[in-house]
Amino acid sequence: MRKILTIAALLCTSGVAVCGQTAGNDSVCGKAKAIDGVEVSAKRTSGNILSDKPLQTIDKETIDIMGFHTVADIAKKFAGASVKDYGGIGGMKTVSVRNIGAHHTAISYDGVTINNTQAGQVDIGHFMSDNIARLSLALGENSDPMQTARHYASAALLSIETELPRFDGKDWTFKSKLRGGSFGLVSPTMSFWKKLSEKTVVSANATFMRADGAYPFELKNGRLTTTEKRRNSDIYSWQGEVNMHNTFDDGSTLHSKAYYYYSERGLPGVVILYNNDTKERLWDENFFAQSVYKRSFGNRLKLNAVLKYTHSWNRYEDINVKYPDGRLTDINRQNEYYASSTLMWLPVKNVSVAFAQDFFINTLGNNIETQPDPKRYTSLSALSARYSGKRLTVNGNIVATYAAEHVDKGDRPADRKRLSPSLSASYRLIADRSLFVRAMIKSTFRIPTFTDLYYMHIGNTGLKPEKAVEYNAGMTWAGKTGRTLSMQITVDGYFNNVSDKIVAFPTTYVWKMANFGKVHITGIDATMALGWHIAKGFDAELTAAYTLQKAVDKTDAQRTSYNKQLPYTPVNSGNGTLTLNTPWLSIGYSVNACGERYSMSQGTDEYRLEPYWDHSITLSRKFKLRSCALQVAGSIYNLTDEQYEIIQYYPMQGRNWQLSATITL
Repeated sequence: MRKILTIAALLCTSGVAVCGQTAGNDSVCGKAKAIDGVEVSAKRTSGNILSDKPLQTIDKETIDIMGFHTVADIAKKFAGASVKDYGGIGGMKTVSVRNIGAHHTAISYDGVTINNTQAGQVDIGHFMSDNIARLSLALGENSDPMQTARHYASAALLSIETELPRFDGKDWTFKSKLRGGSFGLVSPTMSFWKKLSEKTVVSANATFMRADGAYPFELKNGRLTTTEKRRNSDIYSWQGEVNMHNTFDDGSTLHSKAYYYYSERGLPGVVILYNNDTKERLWDENFFAQSVYKRSFGNRLKLNAVLKYTHSWNRYEDINVKYPDGRLTDINRQNEYYASSTLMWLPVKNVSVAFAQDFFINTLGNNIETQPDPKRYTSLSALSARYSGKRLTVNGNIVATYAAEHVDKGDRPADRKRLSPSLSASYRLIADRSLFVRAMIKSTFRIPTFTDLYYMHIGNTGLKPEKAVEYNAGMTWAGKTGRTLSMQITVDGYFNNVSDKIVAFPTTYVWKMANFGKVHITGIDATMALGWHIAKGFDAELTAAYTLQKAVDKTDAQRTSYNKQLPYTPVNSGNGTLTLNTPWLSIGYSVNACGERYSMSQGTDEYRLEPYWDHSITLSRKFKLRSCALQVAGSIYNLTDEQYEIIQYYPMQGRNWQLSATITL
């Protein structure tokens, strides 16, 4: 790392980079007069304050200062979000909002949903933060009428927005980052932006990561505690994407993207006393290509159109004497063909009406001879209307879903048809103050996945869709004290009713998927953000989020789990961040706190998971040199070396560190 920083400094100070074409005197390599500037400092009111439904956002500046490296790291900072982490650098990470389930949470990448019809859950640990400009979490869809029907149909939406190209007077920009850390972590990243013309820009970025993942953890067996090492937790991954941004003479835009991800990883599995030998391996390959076209027809009509193709492949392998040939190999391939269009009309002032139509085809094939080769045809139609006045905002929509399936072998489920309405409103209580009350009711459902329906002897083609109704009411406020102190506070109470929940239910011989569950979820989400402009060049920001949640099983009054808290659901959880910017150093501190919870509904000591506090700190500094910018950062995670588990028997990493250096030319 010392050699890397030395080389980076020499490159910057020697000015070996060749400057691109410039306009006027804005080149950093040309001669230009220094002009005294006037510093203007202001903080825009958060979208969560103005929104008629809970909306939380974290921007790139905060991501960099806090030392977040994956989408999963960032998502843990949202109130109401639960990230299930199966341990290790390469462990699967999924997000659920307000305990409705990861299947109900849509993941959007630059405005287009990422889908996994086989499992229904997207591993957000795949996505690195290096090229992310903003991450936002909305309850239900966000407030933009120009979104796809899939967004309208979701119970919650996690939106990933990547960086747009920046040039600072040149026609190209190059950025390189090298990250290294504990447990053999090495991860280089490169990004390149190029202006082909005034109306066409291309960008590309690529990331490689490897780690052995052999971190120590404590294993308790009664009164005996030993220190063991996590085995078979290595990962090798490659990720890259290419983008093209086009602006046409009529003002319309076309953004095209091709994305590729490949990984090979060990699956360490659960920790079993005196048996740390696991030989499970997983290979993943994901590719998608998407294009988003936007055009305005005058001031009253707007069009968005989306085309996307997705291919996913994974291979699971386990070597064990329990298999007839001593080895089990499962290979799965998914394809999705997706098209969407949204048309918005502004008939009168303050009123918008939008119609979104999505159509997509999903296929699944694997190496099992008796598998049915299912194909799913889905149509989503969403009609929305929005009124936005000086004090009152009202937003309503209804989503019509139609899904049909075809199989080559066996039974197929009946066609599904359903209408899902939603209504939300926000009202400014005082005309010249940022004090709002808001309320929302939203109905959603999720169609069973291919795994739920067809997997071996467990699948059940008679499953009904899992339904959820969300209720939310809250208050938001933003204010300032003088010119140096600003504060934003939100408090939302909610109730979720989930019925026909799809669960694995034991029968006489094997487990079967069944509509067995009914769940009531009641809670409060509260957030606070405090900004303080201390002096010129000195700024501080404090954020905090807290969730109080009671999620209970209402399925069967005769069962021992009735009225008990759902597994892996803490009653109390929260997080906080503190950032301090100075002319010399940026400091970011964060903490995640989680109360006790249980891995099974019985709630006995055998299944109890201890509360934990996870502290992290990051120090970073930016250097503006002759021909480039250099940023160095160092982070320590799990500062107190606390031993804890998010999923039982999957121990998390103890204290670990990372260093990074980023050069921008």
